[in-house]
Amino acid sequence: MDIKHLQYFIEVSNYKSFTRAADHLFITQPTISKMIKNLENELGVELFDRSKKSLTLTDAGRVVLEQAKLIDKAFRNLEVEMENLLELKKGHIRIGLPPIIDPSFFPEIMGKFHDKYPSITFQLVEEGSKKIEESVANDVLDIGVIVLPAKNNQFHSFSFLKEDIKLILHPSHPLANEAEINLAQLSEDSFILFNKDFVLRDLIISSCNRAGFNPSILSESSRWDFIEEMVACKLGVALLPESICRNLHQNVRAVKISKPSISWNLGFIWRNGQYLSYAAKEWLRFTQEHLENT
Repeated sequence: MDIKHLQYFIEVSNYKSFTRAADHLFITQPTISKMIKNLENELGVELFDRSKKSLTLTDAGRVVLEQAKLIDKAFRNLEVEMENLLELKKGHIRIGLPPIIDPSFFPEIMGKFHDKYPSITFQLVEEGSKKIEESVANDVLDIGVIVLPAKNNQFHSFSFLKEDIKLILHPSHPLANEAEINLAQLSEDSFILFNKDFVLRDLIISSCNRAGFNPSILSESSRWDFIEEMVACKLGVALLPESICRNLHQNVRAVKISKPSISWNLGFIWRNGQYLSYAAKEWLRFTQEHLENT
């Protein structure tokens, strides 16, 4: 059964005439008569009583007409919804963001995207890279921002930020006025790290191990601002991305680290070979273009 069969049947019912329905549809009367006959043969019932002067519906025809109108309405709604999607008049994007990136970075891009596509909505989830990668893999999120590279090859990705990780100290710390320090100089300090959901934690511990010591961890958190406050209260030292360090208060100092230096590479990931909505695809295209031009 074709949707056209039902739509032609509805038109004949409205006009109570094959000829007038055919004229309205700009097709020939034999064509529409054949379509209705095919529909009757497929359903195994007569839809019209043709014995009277005026074409009238049979009992079966009235039942079919009621359902045909519902199907036609649903089909037209589907066409509108598809048009809205293709023209990006609607959509919803689920994005995972680590809470340790510059807080002003994404709102600027989102604002420009919203100006262009005001009906597309966002769900923003703040988690560590490990959890974000897992959520994208399990289709809980469409797109995620993580520390690259991803753990496996099931993702597409593109990098947008490479930067150094800097040491955060209280101003009274003996190394606070140094321009640059070796990581091994911190072997006796207490560290305040991000929790186990964050790849940055792993980077810091592995870098300390390469420098010849295992860091003494005083506390862990998922919030960079809370880590900053703990450093300001002389509870220990911490390591934060350079972009975050630009937003720190005067009560802590940021110092460059060397031997070994620590850096990270942030990027977007999305699933390889899996469906991605039109809105999410456009967000990736729009964001990549914006980042390349800034």
